Amino acid sequence: MDYRVLIVEDDRVIAGVIENELKKWGLTPRCVVDFQSVTREFAAFDPHLVLMDITLPFYSGFYWCAEIRKLSKVPVIFISSAGDNMNIITAINMGGDDFIAKPFDLAVLSAKVQAMLRRSYDFAGPSSLMSAGPLSLSTTEGKVYFRGVGAELTRNELKILQTLMEHKEQVVSRDTLMTRLWESDSFVDENTLAVNVARLRRKLSSIGAEGVIETRKGLGYQISPEFLKGA
Repeated sequence: MDYRVLIVEDDRVIAGVIENELKKWGLTPRCVVDFQSVTREFAAFDPHLVLMDITLPFYSGFYWCAEIRKLSKVPVIFISSAGDNMNIITAINMGGDDFIAKPFDLAVLSAKVQAMLRRSYDFAGPSSLMSAGPLSLSTTEGKVYFRGVGAELTRNELKILQTLMEHKEQVVSRDTLMTRLWESDSFVDENTLAVNVARLRRKLSSIGAEGVIETRKGLGYQISPEFLKGA
């Protein structure tokens, strides 16, 4: 498959180096030119993955990630020299899927991009519909349904809910969820997982599915037994 990668990086030297490296791996990269119209270039190119700097002209990478999330669930990897915990948490909270701090090794960047593409586009597999009580999850659509009302999920929200529903009678450890979402990506900690779980809970509440995910202190998360009983 010909994977397209949109590079949102205003340093032309860095953007060019990344573009050339990705071409070596058989990917099709494109660098954003107009930083006032990132979403327009995104829509025109229709990429499979976005590499997003944080500090950009006009608007930040956080802003553009949020705007992209209104259009698509495409994976977004932040690349920034501002690699402190607050920026990492904000990146995840705004819909980002990974964070790579500058300076970075080009081979590591390429490996992470390829791993993200594999996980994102090989993930759903054949058509699949799962259920937990009145809650249904379509992994192919990336949507959750509750009593006829549906909501679109981000890639991470989808993976969290699928994992919990696969083990709906059990507690799923935080380590299991972090491995499922990010594999060996070193920046992940329990705070970033908690941000994603909180975002998923809000999405479920928005369609009337309250109290679906229960926190088991010191253990992990599970589909609430009370929710299952009340089905």
